[in-house]
Amino acid sequence: MTAAHLEHTGHSHAHGEGCGHVAVPHGDHVDYVHDGHLHRAHDGHFDECEAGGHVPHQGHDHAHGEGCGHVAVPHGDHVDYLHDGHRHAVHGDHYDDH
Repeated sequence: MTAAHLEHTGHSHAHGEGCGHVAVPHGDHVDYVHDGHLHRAHDGHFDECEAGGHVPHQGHDHAHGEGCGHVAVPHGDHVDYLHDGHRHAVHGDHYDDH
């Protein structure tokens, strides 16, 4: 689910249940929102969790934004929205799955 193995160095905080950060289910793992991006546990350290390419979400009628009722997750230079068990991000005139 990641485009590359990008380790988040200098990360001494251990994410997990009750750590105080938003947990986001993401495929076969859980991401944690921290410092404006997403981390995932990987082999004893944390990696940045980035989208694995351009994957349009087909048939998405709902417009995400402030007050839409879905959790907003800051993710680099944009905001993802948690919806239907995954994250969506605006991309041009459609939404991508992250």
